[in-house]
Amino acid sequence: MSADTSYTPSAAFEQLLRERYSCRAFLPQQVDTATIMRLLEIAQRTPSWCNSQPWQLVITRGPGTDRFRAALLDYAAAHKAEPDFAFPREYRGVYLERRRECGFQLYESVGIARGDRAASARQTMENFRLFGAPHAMIITTDEALGVYGVLDCGAWVNNFMLAARSLGIASIAQAALGRHPQFLRSYFGLPADRLVVCGMSFGYEDGAHPVNRFRTSRAALDQVVSWADE
Repeated sequence: MSADTSYTPSAAFEQLLRERYSCRAFLPQQVDTATIMRLLEIAQRTPSWCNSQPWQLVITRGPGTDRFRAALLDYAAAHKAEPDFAFPREYRGVYLERRRECGFQLYESVGIARGDRAASARQTMENFRLFGAPHAMIITTDEALGVYGVLDCGAWVNNFMLAARSLGIASIAQAALGRHPQFLRSYFGLPADRLVVCGMSFGYEDGAHPVNRFRTSRAALDQVVSWADE
């Protein structure tokens, strides 16, 4: 039988991009350590500025996840956000439209009516419950590397999520976990010069949960590309 030559590396890559989504409901099943190590090995090939590889990670598993989940929930409920990196000043124009579209899809999937602030606040707190995931990850960068360290960490996060999808692991990158960096540094014993870029929850998706059934749209290329021919 001849090999299927239509399944090219680019086709495989595109399939992973299309299949990956932000999972917001997980099964309690742990991911075995060998699989997590394989994901980390793949993501470690991420390119970075001057090959600095600024990402450092804390990953929870087993009882460590449950202890962290409980402590984070308690802290987040009682403290305002003080992120290491400023959140967007505002969303405007098309960026606001895309944000609203995503939010409306999320709320509709879990039966939250528009304008129900109490229900939307409860859904926001699901971030700090890690959406029930068996694993959490905190991604930090070196303070001295500035915005370029953050950029490199973002590339690493993307590659980890795609590698996870390739092995049947679901994930969600969470800026929300970066809202309380002082708590994270204290809880995990991180040095002061490690700045929190974001967090991530990962594990096996709960395919029966309605929150995992919607998919966000992507802009047409003519909205994001301009050509300079002369």
